[in-house]
Amino acid sequence: MNGNAAVEWVNTNVVPYAKDVNIGWIAVGNELVSADPAAALITQAMGNILNALNAAQLTGIHVSTAISGRVLGVTYPPSAGDFNNESKEIMIAIIKWLQTINSPLFINVYPYFAFASSPTDIPLNYALFNATNPVIDGPYTYTSLFDAMVDSFYAALDKNGGENLAVVVSETGWPTAGFEPYTSIQNAQTYNQKLIDKVKATGTPRRPSALLDCFIFAMFNEDQKGEGVEQNWGLHYPNASPVYPLTF
Repeated sequence: MNGNAAVEWVNTNVVPYAKDVNIGWIAVGNELVSADPAAALITQAMGNILNALNAAQLTGIHVSTAISGRVLGVTYPPSAGDFNNESKEIMIAIIKWLQTINSPLFINVYPYFAFASSPTDIPLNYALFNATNPVIDGPYTYTSLFDAMVDSFYAALDKNGGENLAVVVSETGWPTAGFEPYTSIQNAQTYNQKLIDKVKATGTPRRPSALLDCFIFAMFNEDQKGEGVEQNWGLHYPNASPVYPLTF
């Protein structure tokens, strides 16, 4: 996104709503790192959006980008977390840029996919914040896969100059239906309610005092996505009735 396009985008999509909507963050790009040629332009694009916000005198909005676990070459144990070779150069550039403006890094964290890819190796109760046998990683004790995955990102940041960089969990959730037996309303409700309770109370074992801002994916089920799991992440049906109750 060049400078002129950034100005046009901000003037169209942010300025008209800024007085009535509390806009805290803008994510520039979603999971582009190492998987898309546009990834090399992320810091430039973030800078253009920031300049456009400043030109519009909107100075309270943070700019960042969202990454997925695919940028990590190692994730287990969490303390071994590090970026893969394809992503490392871009990630270091992103880290440095975010630190100059004191903005957090957005991470998409999906214990469901990690569990679904290896259900014989990962206990379901560990993925649902109900572990009876915690995972021990040196001085850190993990009772949930969510904490372990977030701490893998933290470990990667620590190894690449991002020791003081905050993170925001920009996507996480659990599907209510699909083709697998472990997609259910009960499992989704358990995951999301325990997630809410957890992020309100504490950080992760690696950064216990750093409370996480966290966004649940998604507000509504999406019938235009591919049949199966992808249609069933919503907290609400298309008619706005809740799929299951949650207490925030």
